[in-house]
Amino acid sequence: MRSWRLLRFLLERARGTLALLVGAGLVAGLCSAALLALITRALTDAGASTPWLLAAGFALLAFGKIGATLLAQLLLVRFSQGTILELSLTLARKLLDAPLRLIERRGGGHILTTMTDDVSAVTWAVQCIPQLAMNAAVVAGCGVYLAWLSWPLFAAMLAATTAGAWIYAWQHRRAFAVIHRARDERSLLFEHFRSLTLGVKELMLHRRRREGFLNDDLRASADAYRQSNLTATRRYALADAWVQVLYHGLIALALFAAPMALKPTPEVLTGYVFAMLYLMAPLWSIIGAIPAVARGQVALAAIEQLGIEVGPEATAPMIEKPTHWRPPRVTMRGLTFRYEDASGFELGPIDLDLEPGELLFVVGGNGSGKSTFVKLLCGLYVPRSGELRSGGRVVDEANRVDYRELFSVVFSDFHLFRALHGIDPQRARTQAPQYLSALQLDGKVALDGSRYSTIDLSQGQRKRLALVTAYLEDRPVVVFDEWAADQDPDYKRIFYNKLLPELRARGKTVVVITHDDRYFHLGDRVLKLEDGRVASLEVALAA
Repeated sequence: MRSWRLLRFLLERARGTLALLVGAGLVAGLCSAALLALITRALTDAGASTPWLLAAGFALLAFGKIGATLLAQLLLVRFSQGTILELSLTLARKLLDAPLRLIERRGGGHILTTMTDDVSAVTWAVQCIPQLAMNAAVVAGCGVYLAWLSWPLFAAMLAATTAGAWIYAWQHRRAFAVIHRARDERSLLFEHFRSLTLGVKELMLHRRRREGFLNDDLRASADAYRQSNLTATRRYALADAWVQVLYHGLIALALFAAPMALKPTPEVLTGYVFAMLYLMAPLWSIIGAIPAVARGQVALAAIEQLGIEVGPEATAPMIEKPTHWRPPRVTMRGLTFRYEDASGFELGPIDLDLEPGELLFVVGGNGSGKSTFVKLLCGLYVPRSGELRSGGRVVDEANRVDYRELFSVVFSDFHLFRALHGIDPQRARTQAPQYLSALQLDGKVALDGSRYSTIDLSQGQRKRLALVTAYLEDRPVVVFDEWAADQDPDYKRIFYNKLLPELRARGKTVVVITHDDRYFHLGDRVLKLEDGRVASLEVALAA
């Protein structure tokens, strides 16, 4: 079914447009084949009594071919550009609907390859379809014409062509396997490029690390990708050379063997040789399109392997929520999560009742499971076992997306968006200036419509700006993952002594991952994790 994956994809997306494209290509191809027959007739029957009829037929077929080709090209541009846009947006939406652990396991390099190279490869393969249809129609039409000229000679050539096509298909399968490997190596190369951009400062500071990265990682990966491409190209070149041998062998068969064995008339022989020469361009076009279609097949398979079903997009209607929500009680009963990787780290079982309006501190050493706990709490990770409830209702696949809407989170590895998507513009205009002033960012950042004027700030300032965004989201549960780690003592005091109590006073449920034990007395309870287990859950003691 692999060979039909691309066709199925196209039929699901634009059956009508694809039919028009292929139809226009077939008309152009059949007109080309008919032109061949008419030209051969005119050459071999120079004394025809109705030359005007041949001329009229020539004009009609020529205009038909030109018109159909033009229509196919215009439809193709519209179709291919629409496919790029729709596929990219569909992938982005499906990616956001996929389980977070799937995305984490795949890695940034793999996803970046999918969103760029794979989408482009599928689009390029799509553009080859009408051309393939047109050239296939030319070949089929010429085949009908050759069979009409001489059935015995056509049968002999068909047998030789079938044997040659089997050898070409074998070469193609070998090249196709290498394309699969090249795509995986391209993904690894993208991962190294990502490391280069994210770790450029560290690489610039360390000569041996820099040289090791360039030679052992980047060069090795790029060379492996180059070798795979060379191997695939070499195998396709051998397959093309075989087709040329077959093609010229068929001409030799028609010129030298057929006259002795089948004794065709000069008109039949002329028609065969002329048709074989005429078929050269469409045959090479078909052969040249095969690698592009093969890469499109590999790319589409990679997209589907990402866990995103590339098909008609199904979107649920957005549920509008009131501006202010009452925090629900979040209950965990026997909740566990396990990483299915080499670490095998497991969190839980966890039994916890997170009360509305509570300020909970989560503490523990590095690797104790604090960040995993946050992702499980927010619904980003699906628990392996146990039960998660919100307001007495079990959180499952049917309502997990809505459950996530309860949370504003500033992760330790947060990403700061410049645009305030999904935030009420009126609230942003009225409240953002006071938050920026409270966090001493008003001299550096302003609100430009629904966007921050800049996010080019220090790490500590970026975290403060992320806190402003969390305030503006106005969700009932606010989570901070090591927010104060990059702040100086003054901002830490503001965060713990002013901002957290203000959030709790506004009725928010607040969860803070921290190591700052001097501020624990400001909370309601302290949850301590050790090696993925709950070591203690205690009421915070007042200072």
